[in-house]
Amino acid sequence: MDFLNSAVGAINEVLWSYVLIVVLIGCGLYFTLRTKFVQIRMLPEMLRLLKGGIGTKTTGGTVSSFQAFCVSTASRVGVGNIAGVAIAIVTGGPGAVFWMWIIAFIGCATGFVESTLAQIYKLPRGDGRFHGGPAYYIQNALGQPHVAKLFAILISVTFGLIYVSVQANTIALSAQKAFGFAPLATAVFLCVLTALVICGGMTRIAKFTEWLVPIMAGLYILTALIVVFLHIDQVPAMFALIVHDAFCPQAAVGGGIGTAVLTGIKRGLFSNEAGEGSVPNAAATANVSHPVKQGLVQSFGVYVDTWIVCSATAFIVLLSGQYTIGGQLTGIELAQASLASIFGALAPAVVSIMILMFAFSSIVGNYYYGEINIAFFEAKSRRWLYLFRAGVVLMVLFGCLAELTLVWNLADLFMGFLCLTNLYAITRLSKRSYIALKDYALQKAEGRDPVFRANVLDDTQGIHAWGKE
Repeated sequence: MDFLNSAVGAINEVLWSYVLIVVLIGCGLYFTLRTKFVQIRMLPEMLRLLKGGIGTKTTGGTVSSFQAFCVSTASRVGVGNIAGVAIAIVTGGPGAVFWMWIIAFIGCATGFVESTLAQIYKLPRGDGRFHGGPAYYIQNALGQPHVAKLFAILISVTFGLIYVSVQANTIALSAQKAFGFAPLATAVFLCVLTALVICGGMTRIAKFTEWLVPIMAGLYILTALIVVFLHIDQVPAMFALIVHDAFCPQAAVGGGIGTAVLTGIKRGLFSNEAGEGSVPNAAATANVSHPVKQGLVQSFGVYVDTWIVCSATAFIVLLSGQYTIGGQLTGIELAQASLASIFGALAPAVVSIMILMFAFSSIVGNYYYGEINIAFFEAKSRRWLYLFRAGVVLMVLFGCLAELTLVWNLADLFMGFLCLTNLYAITRLSKRSYIALKDYALQKAEGRDPVFRANVLDDTQGIHAWGKE
């Protein structure tokens, strides 16, 4: 295990230090400029669409816009928002939080482009149901089936297996610290629970996340607000520290500003998933009248994940003063210690329950991304689907028993490969998302509820779910 961990760490050092940081920021800035800062000028419309989708009734296997948003948020809002942020602060200092905010801001534009493309190139499954994602637009729009299959394999392994182990690992650590549960006992419980939910398919997953996500996010944000209120006199100094250390890190941050930037970007991307190609798989399932509607809703999800939920953890850790840069106390244990210093001995148990909700919702959301991409291969997909489900359950077991460092290093490695493949595709296809956005804005200006017709695009190859008249 030590050799594997060292090898993966060495690859990550090259991949993240010299390749991904340039590609991610470059693409994010490019999409921001080409969409004319969609993350700012369309923010009111994002909020309107999200509010309007709450409580929408669906029939059969149809997935509403809000349900698709909740499935993607279930995957986004997980241990990355708690354990990942704590790790970022210990590794890169408070300044890493600033760079998480920056990557989220430009990531909103990336998220808009990829989710809009997923909607444009989604495939109908009958009865108002759809599926799609990067593998589908890479094959159907770019005409590159081998690259599409590579992506389908990568995302199935990354989300359905590697990321699942990260979530399970954090649940096990949290339960052991709070309740003294042995990791094996937690593993058995999680394996059974996971199997029960994932075998129900997309409809059960959508309904499960629709009620769980708002509850868990609301409770956690409320907790953070209480912490901020109790330390209100320290809040200005906290923000000043975050901004200062973003450009002038403390001496304890090995590698200086480079470490702060890279740590913030890695942990921010792991959390909000903008550009990874994961969220489009959920976005494509929504039954909406125009692709841009879901593109805007999913773009707002990046704000929810990083600027709200991740910030909540950062404020808890920084205001409690329990962290030490480069210290041994990190991850979920640091988050628990931070809350315990404020709320007392019961706090670790409460955090452990929150972690169970956050991480388990991510396990379910991550599984679905794998299921969609297993279906991409069509032939004998049911057999492979059952094997994949078994693999997910086994990775829950592995995650509960594995070392923390190895699990996170593997997540970073596969996340990097996913990003490069998806960003290549959406950069080539991004023009069509801009055309769709212009079409949406024109129809809104005319006072209409926008309805999409494929013939507004310069090329209709690979479009199967939208009328062309």
